[in-house]
Amino acid sequence: MNAKQTYSVEFREQALAKVLQRGNRSVGTVASELNMNVLTLRKWIRVSNAANRNPGPVDARRPEDWSLEERLLALQQSHGLSDEALNAWCRERGLFAHHLNQWRAQFCSAGTASSARANAPEMRALKQANAQLQRELKRKEKALAEAAALLVLSKKYQALFRDEDE
Repeated sequence: MNAKQTYSVEFREQALAKVLQRGNRSVGTVASELNMNVLTLRKWIRVSNAANRNPGPVDARRPEDWSLEERLLALQQSHGLSDEALNAWCRERGLFAHHLNQWRAQFCSAGTASSARANAPEMRALKQANAQLQRELKRKEKALAEAAALLVLSKKYQALFRDEDE
């Protein structure tokens, strides 16, 4: 016999079926009937039992690894479920209800945050334009005040010299 022999999936299934239907025979007896190592057969039994006992969640990823589209779809699918049904739904997907609540809050706050981020360059341009206009207004106000002061001085000058001419 080879030290490391590979078996087909069909053979494994047939061997596991024989073990389940062995009656009062030992696993070693079934392994010798199949001409295989008893440890290999025991390993297959252990793996099969573990797979039957714990099928695992449908989606065994971490909640942080879910994309925005998947999160939105999960929120839509779980919306309106009762607490018991929601918890069962979450268990199937490897989530907790607090993950859904957190995602819902992120989606609700994302609308305002994303629109603010989208408008940030526009807001910056508007602030710069506003600052430029404020500087220009101050310059013009100073110029106007200077012109008004010169006008007053010229009128006083004319008034003084008219009095001297008369």
